[in-house]
Amino acid sequence: MASSSSTLVLSTLFSSHPHQTLNPNKNKSPFSSHTKRPFSSLTLKVSTFVKPKQPPPFHIPHNHQIRLSRQFRAYITVRDGADDGGGGDGDGNEQPVVGEDSAEFILSKQKISSWVYFTAILGSVLFILNVAWIDNSTGFGKPFVDAVSELSDSKEVVMLILILIFAIFHSGLASLRDTGEKLIGERAYRVLFAGTSLPLAVSTVVYFINHRYDGVQLWELKNAFGVHEFVWLSNFISFLFLYPSTFNLLEVAAVDKPKMHLWETGIMRITRHPQLVGQVIWCLAHTIWIGNSVAVAASVGLIGHHLFGAWNGDRRLAVRHGEAFEVVKRRTSIVPFAAILDGRQKLPKDYYKEFIRLPYLSITALTLGAYFAHPLMQAASFRLHW
Repeated sequence: MASSSSTLVLSTLFSSHPHQTLNPNKNKSPFSSHTKRPFSSLTLKVSTFVKPKQPPPFHIPHNHQIRLSRQFRAYITVRDGADDGGGGDGDGNEQPVVGEDSAEFILSKQKISSWVYFTAILGSVLFILNVAWIDNSTGFGKPFVDAVSELSDSKEVVMLILILIFAIFHSGLASLRDTGEKLIGERAYRVLFAGTSLPLAVSTVVYFINHRYDGVQLWELKNAFGVHEFVWLSNFISFLFLYPSTFNLLEVAAVDKPKMHLWETGIMRITRHPQLVGQVIWCLAHTIWIGNSVAVAASVGLIGHHLFGAWNGDRRLAVRHGEAFEVVKRRTSIVPFAAILDGRQKLPKDYYKEFIRLPYLSITALTLGAYFAHPLMQAASFRLHW
């Protein structure tokens, strides 16, 4: 590793600018006509271009290499035509990763202070949310739900209106993210986004819990053989798909500066929009279990919102990441496993290791905990009388 710094930088520079030379003496250029090797295979030393008494260009230590990021090297590979966006490099090798490694969690890079801030922020947000929205004696949650409920006597219509209001603010603020971040900064805009979306999401969830059995019963399958097990397993799987939207919790809480990530590994290899897939699985499972018109209305609204979110998300990523996103888009799919089956996505041999990471293990534990906490969540919702 010690001898490769200038080598890789200089060969990269000449690959990008084949008509450039660092040697002012053109007659003694190391790329004279008798040199037949391609630029990418040349091994160049700083001493070839710089006299020993002169400092190396870019202040590169003598005989050292610069290590380019995997994403940049992959982008150069794809840009130069070594990868066609579909099955590796043509020789059976793995595809170079252009996007980011999702769910990566390196313990040595974590700061205790960051997680202390995260805990303090989370506690503060929950306290403010309770006082300003959830608590019926001080918050605006109940008046908001009551106002929406006055628009129709139909629980199905009210359910759809609540989802529509949430979708307008959630997707609307997401669409305005680039402009908003330029005006007030990334962290401030994340606070605005979360502060608007979270209360509306809580209202929608609480209303669904409280009125999920108020609709017209369309079927009754709770006692059918295997239905409980199927619904439980489906819900469990759905949360493994839903979680990737919050791969970096420190950014969600604005402890770290929020970024618009281009994830590519892990669950993203299965589907480019795991939150959409997870929501569809969750909705189907709950609709099968409950079997009435309110559940159907909730599922239609939520799936419709996530379909729009998938389209809007692709649009925003294309604007932010350009060609890199187009490469990821070509080698992934919205329908789970579609890109893998048609050969556009080539899984690494150790693909399973991309799931053996703390974020996935944490969401597994939280999903199990949420299942056993269902009675507590239902009781808390009933006490609100929304």
